[in-house]
Amino acid sequence: MKLLSLTLIFFCASSAQIRQEPLDPLDFPGRDHPGARLPNGKSQNEEILKEDYKKNLDDVAALAKLAEELKAEIEKNDRHIVSVASLKKTEDIEKLAKNIRARLKRY
Repeated sequence: MKLLSLTLIFFCASSAQIRQEPLDPLDFPGRDHPGARLPNGKSQNEEILKEDYKKNLDDVAALAKLAEELKAEIEKNDRHIVSVASLKKTEDIEKLAKNIRARLKRY
């Protein structure tokens, strides 16, 4: 019992001596920092957000186009037949949706 209590006291004393470093504010995306400026003076985060927005618009347009093509293919095929092209389009749709979701969850 004494050994257990001594071990507990030693553990508590040693853990109290562990110094935690303050978190670096640059590790958090989406926060504007004075040092996060581009050479032209614009905010780096704003430029990243603009590019992500443009990519999202492009991906959403491609997603809608693929979905319409997939719908047309499924409607023209027989109910028991699925073409390899249709399966490929579903994979492309899934990939685009994951890319959009990842960019939106970033901030």
